[in-house]
Amino acid sequence: MLTDVAQTEGAEPDPVLDAARATVLDFGISRATLTEVAKRAGVSRMTVYRRFQDAPTLLRALMTREFGAVLIDAQDDAEAVEDPLERVVATVIGGVSRLLVQPLLLRLLEIEPELLLPYLVERLGEFQKALRAGLTAMIADAQSSGDVRHGDPTELAATIEMICRGPVLAARTLNADDREAIVGELRQILVSYLS
Repeated sequence: MLTDVAQTEGAEPDPVLDAARATVLDFGISRATLTEVAKRAGVSRMTVYRRFQDAPTLLRALMTREFGAVLIDAQDDAEAVEDPLERVVATVIGGVSRLLVQPLLLRLLEIEPELLLPYLVERLGEFQKALRAGLTAMIADAQSSGDVRHGDPTELAATIEMICRGPVLAARTLNADDREAIVGELRQILVSYLS
């Protein structure tokens, strides 16, 4: 399930990742060197280097933690929804709604959007893989009860993940009214697609 995302870097507070987050939010990626992160975390550079071989590795771990936490929260909120189809939709909508205002994502889109490009055109990130795996399991469960249409759950999950990319990547261009409208339309798309 989506809870696997949080376990990738651990759900406990992490001084190094917390320092990396603060550095990126304050100065952007270019100043998020391992030296700067170590200084902010109050640890030696070697402590950071033992865990992360370079700044890109650290950034990937940070994105996995931050974006994964958003999806964990969305899944937790959706657990109370009894209808399996509505639970899938509520999880996706909850995740997208949170990502649209997620500070790290907004900062990356603002200052260095090209860093996200490989996750759109070259490869899937750990976050995307975990999202797809979690959605696949939720969709398969909803199919077994007859609440979601037939089809390969892996393909359905991959399609949903790709559908959600557009609004998430447009987050900086959206005001509160736009976000609400787009999330409402996305909900309709998901219900129609999965029914």
